[in-house]
Amino acid sequence: MSPALTYDAVVLGAGVAGLTAATCLAERGARVCVVAKGVGSTHLAPGTIDVLGRGPELVQEPAAALPGFVAAHPEHPYALIGPEAIAAALEWFADVVERGPQPGYRYTGGLDRNHLLPTALGALRPSALVPETMARGDARDRAPVCAVGIRVLREFHAPLCAANLELGGLRARAVEVHLDLGRAEANAAGLARRFDGSAFRAAFAARLVPLLRGDERVALPAMLGLRDPHGAWSELEQRLGRPVFEIPTLPPSAPGIRVYELLRAALRAAGGRLVIGAEAVRVQRQGEQVTAVHARTSGHETVYRARWIVLATGGFDSGAIELGSDWRARESVIGLPLRGMPEPGEPRFVADYFAEQPIARVGVAVDSSLLAEGTGNVFVAGAALPGAEPWREGSGEGIALASGHYAAQAVLEREGAVSAA
Repeated sequence: MSPALTYDAVVLGAGVAGLTAATCLAERGARVCVVAKGVGSTHLAPGTIDVLGRGPELVQEPAAALPGFVAAHPEHPYALIGPEAIAAALEWFADVVERGPQPGYRYTGGLDRNHLLPTALGALRPSALVPETMARGDARDRAPVCAVGIRVLREFHAPLCAANLELGGLRARAVEVHLDLGRAEANAAGLARRFDGSAFRAAFAARLVPLLRGDERVALPAMLGLRDPHGAWSELEQRLGRPVFEIPTLPPSAPGIRVYELLRAALRAAGGRLVIGAEAVRVQRQGEQVTAVHARTSGHETVYRARWIVLATGGFDSGAIELGSDWRARESVIGLPLRGMPEPGEPRFVADYFAEQPIARVGVAVDSSLLAEGTGNVFVAGAALPGAEPWREGSGEGIALASGHYAAQAVLEREGAVSAA
């Protein structure tokens, strides 16, 4: 076993919730270490911040809809956090993006109005805060759309996207551009690396220009760079002479990778540490205090000691909450009590796949400050929280960002109280 490492706070999980909490703490001077077995869900996600898309009807204005939504869902994370804290988290994130490693890249929007953005299938998805490279795809702009497919890219089928946009009331058509990239580059992340270079952008634009008509907007799979997405997007708009926007595709997600990279850069700039490939397996406790986390990495255990712990390991999807063969659910790292589990004899699932599933809102039991029940120093953020169905609500990244930001503020307030004492 390696010697123990000591920090003010240890954050478990390197998704949006964990990296947000860690960065906010480090920016305020805390010694922070993020411990995670992988990069979280960022590389799978579309890179947008979806705060509230359905409640249950389509939400046009999240700020106006949130009070009624939390009144109807008093156990939801948003009911604990509150709309003001959500707005503060979005503002913080937009600032992190602007000072991040991708020059000129920024996010636009907020709680006042959802964008209605096309998915790869041509459905419309409401999202509050979106990359500028996607914003021109808002369906309320009725300008026609030309969906551009790349022959080697299997994650995006432009004719299917265009056909469904047509069914949704937009004028849309599809074209295809042939790029000979080899097998190693035949996904969105590989193409994004190519689009970081101006010569590749110019060659791509030259092939696409003859295929365009009239006043069409150009819809591209989300591949406009990893290091320089703003440069790729703005250069293509100039070369094509029309609005250009990205549509998220199947993983690996270039916009999601950008989110991970900018949050990682912000954490490191603030002096925080990130350890990837370390799986938290057990903890040490003194009464209600978790005093250390044991993580397994490279065939041995490392002990991370801290006054504060932020649990952002996820829910059922990540395996951080497990459902055993005895139908009992458990939080797998610390053994924290859960909330929202159906009682014995009550249904856990229903036959209709798209219906509300009784087990879906299970999460770690917390108080109004996101402090885990039965502990004095473990705060919870992200998908580990109870009371939400993010995929039905369109709230996943909003919960992750807002709860990570809120948990960090709760730690800082208590750290101040401890220091004063």
